[in-house]
Amino acid sequence: MNKDDIQLLYRYNRWANATILNAVAPLSKDDFSRKLGGSFPSVRETLVHIMGAEWIWLRRWKGVSPPALLSAAEFPDLISIKHRWPEIEAEQMEFVAGMTDALLQQPLKYVNLKGQLFEYPLVRVMQHLVNHGSYHRGQVTNFLRQLGAQPVATDLLVYFDVDGKLA
Repeated sequence: MNKDDIQLLYRYNRWANATILNAVAPLSKDDFSRKLGGSFPSVRETLVHIMGAEWIWLRRWKGVSPPALLSAAEFPDLISIKHRWPEIEAEQMEFVAGMTDALLQQPLKYVNLKGQLFEYPLVRVMQHLVNHGSYHRGQVTNFLRQLGAQPVATDLLVYFDVDGKLA
């Protein structure tokens, strides 16, 4: 995987996040926060988790290992999430834009939330984050179905179809 591949993945990730945020916008405040089960039990908590993962990995890429993710309590509604997420994405996309093939192969050391030290090539954790977001966006899609709302597809090939580019 090279810098062009990573930059493509992060353009896709940004599109997929925006697509899912648009899909949840029609939900009532009650449905947005309704406990439906799962690893993060509501649409709100799942979105905050995705956003928090993007935030914490960005911090780690920059050499800082925060001791905790963003708290769902700080984001009571979609407006608060939509206010914070673009700030994280802008910083993330600036980081991604500065990527080189050599930097992608550099080791990234970080301390996880349990205090354990890990090390992977930067490219692997950058791939991981996009995959992580895909997994949790799928959970949000399932929640939308449970709530009787309109689900959306955020698959990579759908992005290519919408974006009109195959690479």
